[in-house]
Amino acid sequence: MGPTASGKTSLAVELVKRYPMEIISVDSALVYRGMNIGTAKPGAELLAVAPHRLIDIRDPSVPYSAAEFREDALVAMAEITARGRIPLLVGGTFLYFRALQQGLSEMPAADRKIRARLEAEAQRDGWEALHARLAAVDPGSAARIKPTDSQRIQRALEVYALSGQPMSAFHAQQTAADLPYRLLKLALIPADRSLLHDRIDARLRQMLVEGLVVEVRKLFDRGDLNAELPAMRAVGYRQVWRFLSGQLAYEAMVEQAIIATRQYAKRQLTWLRGEPGLDCFAAEDSEVQGRVCQRIDEWLAEKWPGQ
Repeated sequence: MGPTASGKTSLAVELVKRYPMEIISVDSALVYRGMNIGTAKPGAELLAVAPHRLIDIRDPSVPYSAAEFREDALVAMAEITARGRIPLLVGGTFLYFRALQQGLSEMPAADRKIRARLEAEAQRDGWEALHARLAAVDPGSAARIKPTDSQRIQRALEVYALSGQPMSAFHAQQTAADLPYRLLKLALIPADRSLLHDRIDARLRQMLVEGLVVEVRKLFDRGDLNAELPAMRAVGYRQVWRFLSGQLAYEAMVEQAIIATRQYAKRQLTWLRGEPGLDCFAAEDSEVQGRVCQRIDEWLAEKWPGQ
């Protein structure tokens, strides 16, 4: 685990070379086809060395949920372990990690008509007004969700409209799901936040050099996608989409994409601070690979002594 631009993929590839491991991607953007540059999706050469499961499995027009991830990940883990190998889950979508470990409550499925209505109301009144409405019917969710978090506001109001129950009630009913695996949770945590910001800045600018705008334009020109789809809300894609639709100038797009990525990394780090049983390693440490391998060896010896 780790925030964006912390070096998870490169470390995972080295682990695959050393141990009988197979990678399962835990990334809500890598599941979508045609979204390669902005997601830092591994290229063909890297995938030949370390194949990744659960990438390129959906068209961007079809949303992918945490519940679907859990189901797909469990199938992949079963297949990998059946061959005597070890699943290595790699990514930064922590809702997916939580769903895998804890299960999910049975909330209503998405409803396109209700989402479209809420989107229209937000265009008219603003998302802060919808957040105030959410506070009236579901104060628990409103307390957790920022007034600017349109996606989560929309989902919470959608759940209430479909069920008559606040989303916080579904969360309260959630029960832990049995996960038939021993877990070793490893995290790359940057010791220097400014260095992470520099990495984010450099990576975003490199993505632009490599053709991020061209990549998003191909999606934009399809005609069947829109800015409110989960795929197009991914950091970077959302800002380039707004540039292509004339809402942002180029430099403003670059600045907003960098800011949004930094904010995303901050949320990831906040989540990691609350994750129990985590072995943390400094992402900038030149010896991080050796330290991680040492911890894995110790853990394997503890769990399977004499093997």
